[in-house]
Amino acid sequence: MSSQKGTFLVTGTNGGLGSAIVSRLVSAPDLRAYHGIFTVRNRDSAPALDAALGSSNATSSHEKVSLDLSRLVNVREVAAAINAKVQAGTIPPISAIILNAGYEEYDTQRWNEDGLDMTFVVNYLGHWLLTMLLLQSMDRETAKSPEDPHHNLNESYKEEKYRTMITTDDLEPIAKGTWSSTADDKTLWMSAYRRYGASKMCGVSMIHELQRRLDKDPLLHRISVLAVDPGAMNTGIGRHSPWVVRFLLFGFVAGWVGRLLVLLYPNGTWRTPGKSARDVLAAALDCGPPPLTERPKGIYLNGSELGEYNNEAKDPRKGRIIWEGSVRHAQLQRSETLLQDWE
Repeated sequence: MSSQKGTFLVTGTNGGLGSAIVSRLVSAPDLRAYHGIFTVRNRDSAPALDAALGSSNATSSHEKVSLDLSRLVNVREVAAAINAKVQAGTIPPISAIILNAGYEEYDTQRWNEDGLDMTFVVNYLGHWLLTMLLLQSMDRETAKSPEDPHHNLNESYKEEKYRTMITTDDLEPIAKGTWSSTADDKTLWMSAYRRYGASKMCGVSMIHELQRRLDKDPLLHRISVLAVDPGAMNTGIGRHSPWVVRFLLFGFVAGWVGRLLVLLYPNGTWRTPGKSARDVLAAALDCGPPPLTERPKGIYLNGSELGEYNNEAKDPRKGRIIWEGSVRHAQLQRSETLLQDWE
């Protein structure tokens, strides 16, 4: 039987924010009592994660797991393996699932093996399915599920037809990538940025929709769903963008200027991975001070303060559309989730 206090699962740990979260989890004395499951696309090629583990002289219990969020069959395989370990008692129940992995395209558009838009399935659907499958392994007294919903609106949404993302009673256009497709875009990048925003909007909508379903579940009603906007920082998510964006905007502005700006404006646009990692873990662990409460639920945080977000993500009707579309496109079955109100 495991002697750890609980398990933290973090996705996307080979990136700037993900590796910063890992570094804090394995080095902070008060967090070493937790077992860590750190997922990356390929655990044998994860230099940022390895650096975070190596630089911290990590002595806590942890494991690196390969997880390809674009392949729903792999999401199911990974979830099944984790559930089996929790059931056998070799690792403790999950205290928090931190949905951090992200993917953004630039001048291309890709689809996964199921014909789903890659941005949608990596940023949202793969995470949603992972959460649904792992509910049976959650610590039902203390568990939380914070996620990174970072998304800023800009000129990409100037046209009226793009100001609303869910335009029908079906998630299909976003799931299949026909909404804001690259084929219809002459800017080379705006369509990809809009699809990224739509995938994040779907995740933010689950603050309310998933929390509503959990709250009325006799077994899972203590689980909290929170979202944290970590701000803009120097991470690898812009690796598909042109060099001007990668090196000037993210490398110089985010990497150097951001270090100064975060001191002046802690929850401003530009932040550091270290600061945002602290904010994410506070959402996952802390019960106060405000805006966190004794048992915070359904909260959207901008760093360490309450944040504002897309009105579309607050719409209960659209939340149900996203949920129903998620069940259909992930092909979720009754036997796969502990959640009673899952359809």
